[in-house]
Amino acid sequence: MTGLATGLGELRAGALGVRIAENAAEVEAAQALRWRVFYEEMGARPDPATAASRLDIDAYDPVADHLLVLDHNRGEGARAVVGTYRLITRAAAERVGGFYSASEYDLSPILAQEGGLLELGRSCVDERYRNRGTLQLLWQGIAAYVFQRRISLMFGCASLPGTDPDALAESLSYLHAHHLAPPALRPRALPGLRVPMDRVEAASIDTRRVLAGLPPLVKGYLRLGGFVGDGAVVDPQFNTTDVCVVVKTDQVTAKYLKHYERKVGQQPDDDAAPPELGA
Repeated sequence: MTGLATGLGELRAGALGVRIAENAAEVEAAQALRWRVFYEEMGARPDPATAASRLDIDAYDPVADHLLVLDHNRGEGARAVVGTYRLITRAAAERVGGFYSASEYDLSPILAQEGGLLELGRSCVDERYRNRGTLQLLWQGIAAYVFQRRISLMFGCASLPGTDPDALAESLSYLHAHHLAPPALRPRALPGLRVPMDRVEAASIDTRRVLAGLPPLVKGYLRLGGFVGDGAVVDPQFNTTDVCVVVKTDQVTAKYLKHYERKVGQQPDDDAAPPELGA
């Protein structure tokens, strides 16, 4: 494994730490946590192999870096894993023929960008640890990784709960009206999968209610100046409706990473806690 494991090491906040998985057992612990959150808690629909293994596994896991939150009060290594985020760089994606998000979106505008790319996905935290401290620590790990790898753009599929776009009409319309990516950065849902997001008139949207109801995954990216792509995609397997989020990391660098040039471990702002759920 690479990433923080060979760079900044583990970032600590009391008994909790965040670092990249160092061995297969730790990756498997992250996959088991993903199973519990996505399938047991959120209602994803497993295929027979997934149900038998009780692990959320796909072809992208072997090339990814798996960011872990560890509670050292639970022990060390795999037994300590309480949170995870999957990180896929451009070079890693090339080894498996592309990014995970390409199964739902035309990523041509993103792939045309110069500099490092990072796809974020498969984020989850054990229910008992879904608090600001854990989430801030997870975000510190992402920020350190972005800084270390010189990532200029990060993106990924963020999920809204449920598979009925009409029930999500106000949220989807708000994102389309207020956070649509500029054309040069705008991924587009693939033909046959694309669900229009501009479902209600923008003037009729209750912005306060929508923002209060958006998943933390989406709100966390919007706080960083994130954009969404054109069109949503219904994902029956994970019982979600996905939007493609794009974040320029100059926002991250300005807000979170300057201190890594001097000192590791400073806490980020309270209002910038990262999301806890999302495929």
